[in-house]
Amino acid sequence: MTAARPPLASDRRARRDARVADAALAVSVTLVISLVVAVDRSEISPVEGIVCAAAFGALLLLRRRFPVLVLITTIIGIFGYYAAGFPPIGMVLPAVGALYSAAEMRRTLWAIGCATVLIAVASFYRMDGTEPTAALDGYSFVTELALAAAAIALGVVVRMVREARERSARIAELTAAEQTHAAQARRQAERMQIARDLHDTIGHTLSVASLHAGVAAEADDLPATRAALAEVRAATSDALRELRRTVKVLRADHLPEAAPVLGLGSVDPLLAAVRAAGVRVDVDLTALTLPAGVDAAAYRIVQESLTNVLRHAYASCVAVSARLVDRRLELRIADDGAAADGEGRDGAATDGAAIDGAATDGAGIRGMRERAELLGGTLSTVRSASGFVVDAILPLDAPELDEPRGSALPTREEPS
Repeated sequence: MTAARPPLASDRRARRDARVADAALAVSVTLVISLVVAVDRSEISPVEGIVCAAAFGALLLLRRRFPVLVLITTIIGIFGYYAAGFPPIGMVLPAVGALYSAAEMRRTLWAIGCATVLIAVASFYRMDGTEPTAALDGYSFVTELALAAAAIALGVVVRMVREARERSARIAELTAAEQTHAAQARRQAERMQIARDLHDTIGHTLSVASLHAGVAAEADDLPATRAALAEVRAATSDALRELRRTVKVLRADHLPEAAPVLGLGSVDPLLAAVRAAGVRVDVDLTALTLPAGVDAAAYRIVQESLTNVLRHAYASCVAVSARLVDRRLELRIADDGAAADGEGRDGAATDGAAIDGAATDGAGIRGMRERAELLGGTLSTVRSASGFVVDAILPLDAPELDEPRGSALPTREEPS
């Protein structure tokens, strides 16, 4: 069994305040009734009346747990008080605390009904004519009616104020929880974005470095070895710059200035790296005007696809094409590689496995698909005997996208 949660300090304070309020109400009712008994000019001893006043007050200590029982007991006590011939104290006055408590504890109908009974009984005995001094007059009737109505109304108002305060606290609690959840969702989205960017950028540069390191190891002449090692140095420098930039973002207390957004106009360095690996690249990228989000996603999809070509495909040719059809960007990267499941040309495991012509998702393919789906688009991958094909469809009209800008621009530098 799990241990019960210890009460919070605020809970203990609330219970203590409630007990103090009940005791204060009980004492007040006792003192008021005792004062009325004490000032009575009849020859009846006030002692019994004061004892009854204390009993009426003591009942209010149970008002929160048994509001209806306290109300009914109080009414019966009033009838018994007058039947015993004690000094008159009014029919409604001893029940004021019980009426207030019933209304405060959501027993308003009970309070109204009992107040009606008390006023009706008081009016009946004032109208029977047996005692001329007890004749019904408007002042007494209105006084008792107003006293009962005030007690019930005060109980209702106190309850409504308390419930409004509780609702406000609950709303504040839910709002804080929602804000916390939203902040966690934003942090998760940022982590996923950083993971995708690191996988795409560093994965590409390290794949190029690994490929040229293999070339350098197999080269027979010094110039070829030096050229391959220069490519390795350039690729690893790019990876280090990307790592430094990412670490700087993660360590910053505030958001840094936005880095240049790469798009399809910046694919020339990617294509050059693939050509340097001995793979022919056919490009069909017409002049396009794309929203920034679509342009950046298209660039990353091309980058990851070319990285997979270098790592896994054993391809001799890769074709990259992009065109606009019905406000959608249709992007295709197709190679003629015939790599089977297992290791790619750099010794790393392939990114996906072939199942009935479709490639299963590796980390890179999942990242590309996430980028497409964030824009409301789709991405599919197919491996066949003729090679591997990546097809992406990115809509241009997603409401969260940035304003359009030209993407057929001169090659921009990688962010450092």
